[in-house]
Amino acid sequence: MFPLVTSRLNLTQITEQEWPLFLRLQQDPDVMRYVSDNRQEAEIRQIFNARLVRWEIHSRHWLCLVMRDKHSGVPMGFTGFVRSDDEMAEVGFILDPVFHGQGYGFESLHAVSKFAFEKCRMRRLTATVTVGNIGSKKTLEKVGFKQEGILRENYFLGDAWQDDWIFGLLRKEFK
Repeated sequence: MFPLVTSRLNLTQITEQEWPLFLRLQQDPDVMRYVSDNRQEAEIRQIFNARLVRWEIHSRHWLCLVMRDKHSGVPMGFTGFVRSDDEMAEVGFILDPVFHGQGYGFESLHAVSKFAFEKCRMRRLTATVTVGNIGSKKTLEKVGFKQEGILRENYFLGDAWQDDWIFGLLRKEFK
């Protein structure tokens, strides 16, 4: 089942080895600007540990994949999804800023979407993005996700209520 392989990436299930990268990204204010307020290391560790649990096709916890450069093995970020009800899943991705703007987010999300639709038989994928996160918005749209709406004052971040963009992609729309 894994790794998922693209022209430039190997996507493998997260292991304890990825803790330093996970922690660094979770503590980087630029990376987390649209994701979360500052978290203590213990809370980040709990999130990480929940993603270490063995994942299988029908699991209801996050499939968390580390993105690695196919040739050098350098870890670049994380991608994956969490299954909900009715053959649906929510996707997510986080990328080291060193690799922003180079198409790695698109490449990894496309591979994850293909896996979700073809192997896991998902009917629909969704994503929630804090308004203003243009990079994530463009990545989702490039994969084929459509913006379906805005949830006003949906997420408390940076001491204020933030609006969220809601995206969706149906299996029949995926290319």
